[in-house]
Amino acid sequence: MRRYQTPHALAPEAGAVIHDTLETLAREGARAMLERALRAEVDEHLGRARYARGPAFSGYRNGYARPREIGIGTWSVEVRAPRVRDTPPDAPPFASTILPRRRYLSASTQRLFARLYLEGLSGGDFEPAFRELLGERAPLSASTIVRLKDAWAADYARWRERPISARYAYIWADGIYLGAGLEAESSCLLVVIGARADGSKELLALELGYRESTESWADVLRSLRGRGLAAPLVAVGDGALGLWAALRTVYPSTRHQRCWNHRAMNLADKLPKRLGPEFRARFRALYLAPTRIACEAARDELAGWLHAQGQDPAAETLFRDWDDFVTFYDFPAEHWLHLRTSNPIESVFAGVRLRTDVAKRARVRENALYLVFKIVERLGRHWRVLNGGPTVMTLVLVGARFADGVLVQVAPREEVQAA
Repeated sequence: MRRYQTPHALAPEAGAVIHDTLETLAREGARAMLERALRAEVDEHLGRARYARGPAFSGYRNGYARPREIGIGTWSVEVRAPRVRDTPPDAPPFASTILPRRRYLSASTQRLFARLYLEGLSGGDFEPAFRELLGERAPLSASTIVRLKDAWAADYARWRERPISARYAYIWADGIYLGAGLEAESSCLLVVIGARADGSKELLALELGYRESTESWADVLRSLRGRGLAAPLVAVGDGALGLWAALRTVYPSTRHQRCWNHRAMNLADKLPKRLGPEFRARFRALYLAPTRIACEAARDELAGWLHAQGQDPAAETLFRDWDDFVTFYDFPAEHWLHLRTSNPIESVFAGVRLRTDVAKRARVRENALYLVFKIVERLGRHWRVLNGGPTVMTLVLVGARFADGVLVQVAPREEVQAA
């Protein structure tokens, strides 16, 4: 009986030959299809096929341009684009929409390169990596990748000026220092994320600021207000005084909720390491107290323990701005997990730092801003929705009252229906 060998059973050299043959055929097919499409485009412009007469004169075919290497997907093919001459003055000149002038990469390849840059492949790594795929004559260079980022500035500008018509119950605000090659001055990114009526989160603001000053935050908030953002019910943030001062000026009715994680770190910094484990256990009981009364009782117990350990400064810090730490008790228990900390921003920028720490290319502040914007835009597709869904958010937005996370007064029916 005659045995037939599968490709996997062939010698390595034979498998390589088959692979090269298939790739050669595929490249040749792609080149032929592209050139046919370019010729058809000329036929449509002239109104007649080759060697045919048309009802009106609109120019002559004029051979082909010099061969051009075009990156398509992960291949490159050499293409000759047809030319047209003697176009009448009153007729538009021929310009290919399939293969515009100075276009050396397909739109899909450009999107692929931009996505890989966002994922962490630095600009200098593109050329050696893609030479293996596109070939030695492929139109690649570091400047090619840089040009792909130019559109990000325009995307950011459009996003920054967009009107805001939706209602947001909560916002989270924080200043992020990336350390991604930003200029030596104390620059940071001022970030605002909002919770929509359906419980989903959305990036509302991403601005360059000088540290976290009151004026910098006020500019961000005034911009949001000017584009239509109504006063949120709650703003969540850390201990940066500039944010809270700006909120009192721009959104005086918005309630404040301080981040418990930041308060825990501030207290831990004041304590000797030997007290760390017991402090964390006691603070956790305070943090997770089911009611405001239980929380205050746990606070007093923790303060007494701190005094007994001779840690008076930490005990005093525990009481500082206390009312701003227990705002969440006046909102649904489903939302406490989201309101007690600024983690919605911290978790997002953990992913951003992974990217900016790999390729420290953003030496100019604006370039860092555009890069971070595109990364956050991508990460935002997977942000966690608030617990409770649209039903609980509707109750919050129409003014239903909660005590210790439990609904105590429902808004009028017409208000619920309107929301």
